[in-house]
Amino acid sequence: MKEDKSLKMINQAKEQYIEKIADNMRTYGVSTTVGRVLGIIYMNRKPMTLDELSVATGMSKTRMSQVVREMLDINIAEKVFEKGVRKDIYDVETDYYESFISIFTSNWRKTINRNKIFEKKMTRELMELKANDELPMETEEQINDLLKEMKIWSDYYNWLTRLVDFFESGEIFEHVPKTSDWKK
Repeated sequence: MKEDKSLKMINQAKEQYIEKIADNMRTYGVSTTVGRVLGIIYMNRKPMTLDELSVATGMSKTRMSQVVREMLDINIAEKVFEKGVRKDIYDVETDYYESFISIFTSNWRKTINRNKIFEKKMTRELMELKANDELPMETEEQINDLLKEMKIWSDYYNWLTRLVDFFESGEIFEHVPKTSDWKK
């Protein structure tokens, strides 16, 4: 009886932990479904197949495949090999710091790339417009203002690229150590 109650409390604690991970993922801009699956694999303490994940979440295998693919894309899960297992199995990063960096840098890399493409396209279009010899002075000034803004935009996204590189290189931990006694 006492063992049943203890086991029930442990399972409730694990479920709360999984829900907290899901909630944190939402804060990071990742779906709570991805967070739940991350938490389930993490609490399982060993890699899991799509079938196991489907049972654990109550979702279809197709949906699980989509979720796992998203997790692979943001580098918080990986397909692993286990001798004797024919099905694909997936494991997750167990280091919270590395998971955060993977999510942070993945999201920012996508944003940086989209905005660099926008900046190049906009600059090209403005330069083509400026090449028109018959522009009124006011229009040319507005184009020059927008080109200056594109330069500021470009500088900002170059800075973000360096920031992402700083996180991915691990250098961030030289300035903000992982240990809790970093202020000492």
